Amino acid sequence: MGAWHGWYHVDGHTYGTWAPGDPRGWREKRHKKHVEGDYLNPPLPGTGDALHAYSHEQLKHTPVHLTPDQREVAGKALVEMLVHQDIELIVLSLDAIHYHLLGRFGNGQVRQRVGRAKKHAYFRLREQWPVQKVWQRLSNVTPITDRAHQLNVFDYIQRHKGKGAWVWTYRQGLHWQDPNTQDL
Repeated sequence: MGAWHGWYHVDGHTYGTWAPGDPRGWREKRHKKHVEGDYLNPPLPGTGDALHAYSHEQLKHTPVHLTPDQREVAGKALVEMLVHQDIELIVLSLDAIHYHLLGRFGNGQVRQRVGRAKKHAYFRLREQWPVQKVWQRLSNVTPITDRAHQLNVFDYIQRHKGKGAWVWTYRQGLHWQDPNTQDL
């Protein structure tokens, strides 16, 4: 099923913060094994403890938790690159471990375009902080089905501000950019 007018809800996590065996629930790669529960209805306590410990042992870097200053730098960089790619972005939130965005991706290629934005944010973060890795590899991409769904997702993402997230909406524009600079 295609997205309503090209709109998608995209979300993802920082590196190492939602690994297999997580007490909040998880999915096996390619759904090889059925796992009961999800973040709304977590699996029974202890279900994935051994797998979660193993997953963390396999990490090459420590899990990434963004500070409020890092959220702002990375959030602005994500917005800049998405807008630079002609994506009609209307809301983006970034907290310590995950991001959400709602945008119209004209010709598709949602994951690739979000990947470019994450790469841009990584380099912006490296200008000020010594970071090795910032993002989980893939994003979750959910097609928007209709106007009501779009409005619900917009409100849902915007509400993350109450949980400490850096939130940007189209109403704010790109006020932080120098109009004479085209460094993207």
